[in-house]
Amino acid sequence: MHDAVIIGSGPNGLVAANVLADAGWDVVVIEAAENPGGAVRSGEITAPGFRSDLFSAFYPLAAASPVLRELELERWGLEWARAPLALAHPTQGGPSACLSMDVDVTAASLDRFAPGDGDRWRQLYGLWERTQEPFLEALLRPFPPVRAGLGLAAAAGPSLPELVRIALGNVEALGRRCFEGEGGRLLLAGNAGHADIPLDARGSAVFGWLMSCLGQAVGFPTPVGGASELTAALIRRLEDKGVTVVLGQAVEAIEVRNGRAKAVRLVAGDVVPARRAVLADVGAPALYLDLLAPHHLRPGLVSRMREFHHGPSTVKVDWALSSPIPWTDAEVSQAGTVHVGLSVEEIASTMEMVESGVIPDRPFLLVGQMTTADPSRSPAGTESAWAYTHVPQVTKTDAGNELKGVWDEAEGERFAARMEARIEALAPGFGDRIIARHVFTPPALEASNANLVGGDIGGGTMRLSQQLVMRPVPGLGRSETSIKGLYLASASAHPGGGVHGACGANAARAAILHHRMRRF
Repeated sequence: MHDAVIIGSGPNGLVAANVLADAGWDVVVIEAAENPGGAVRSGEITAPGFRSDLFSAFYPLAAASPVLRELELERWGLEWARAPLALAHPTQGGPSACLSMDVDVTAASLDRFAPGDGDRWRQLYGLWERTQEPFLEALLRPFPPVRAGLGLAAAAGPSLPELVRIALGNVEALGRRCFEGEGGRLLLAGNAGHADIPLDARGSAVFGWLMSCLGQAVGFPTPVGGASELTAALIRRLEDKGVTVVLGQAVEAIEVRNGRAKAVRLVAGDVVPARRAVLADVGAPALYLDLLAPHHLRPGLVSRMREFHHGPSTVKVDWALSSPIPWTDAEVSQAGTVHVGLSVEEIASTMEMVESGVIPDRPFLLVGQMTTADPSRSPAGTESAWAYTHVPQVTKTDAGNELKGVWDEAEGERFAARMEARIEALAPGFGDRIIARHVFTPPALEASNANLVGGDIGGGTMRLSQQLVMRPVPGLGRSETSIKGLYLASASAHPGGGVHGACGANAARAAILHHRMRRF
């Protein structure tokens, strides 16, 4: 019998297993798929010799996360690669806003839009420099983060009102307040656009500020050799501690006796007992509605879980290119990540369309130039690239008047052409360089990873209505469940999406604490 059984080998599940193993627990990880890693995986899906990250690709949160830093994954073979520029945001016929780990380069880029905006960026980034450690602790620890919050207030000092203003504000207002030109506003808005929070909604400012400052501080790194190398390092660390990761075994149910999770039952019929805890790195609806019998749950929880709000769907296209993307502004060719959205207003409009059930005709793209960041990803002189964008979970109409949102192969190809046209406008000749492409539609994403429900890559919306004590549903807000010894360890728990490992670590620490309390 194992001390703990962990369902799912995504990054949160593997981090949870490492934290428990470090505490001396006997742990087993059970994964339904034939390959570990969840949304942190890579493979050849376009052309031979071109390695693509299947889902997530750049990991600023992972590089900065105190949770992952404590695991010292570099000792188990993880190596980070970074492009010369973390991020570029080109404009039509004008300069590009660039984010570099060299603050002088970032500042010079923003000064091209409006003299003095470089110093304004230094001031905004300076707030991050003073508060980054307690901020990340407060963000990633269980809610409410009392000790970390006090440390954050002390670190902010006289700047605390500005930090609160960022935390409670929207990114459009933050950009107007901090910058005279469009460059700084594009950096903030584009980075906020990684989430599904409308740019004029509360919560968008802190996300845009966080991602922009992370890009300045740690870049947008990617594992050398592909995303799977991050997963491999986590597994090698587990193997050194005697932890087994079982692949190709789906869990059918969690067995509960006397109000406590005691085992998991596999689809194959085997039962795996858990002496101390079961940790589930699965979406909250899957845990509560599929793996648990309703009579084990508190009244009303099932109906509330059916109201769990998923984030928008995603379409992701990977390309094998015969040469790097021919951006009109050559500086953009030095960036690992490129945002394609011609103005803050256009990005905001696109996000509003998605929220309203409209497929955008001019989608806001996040583009990855993987060989630029890590030359091992494709043959010399070529580029392994991708782009993704959000589309509605439920489609009402298409702004381009050609799609219905059924996302079959034909619709995927037509929408991929729409995405390619956006890049072509800023990089004439891009289409001529395409050797092969692979299209992940929302149904294809979910088929490849059951946690990506409807193509939601964040484990549930990042909007404030489903954050903090509201995640996964109002009244929970922590990894603990209403069943003793059962913990939610996925991105459906606080603090939510992103490869930072906090959801898994928080669940593991809660299990350790509760076990100690039982002994006294």
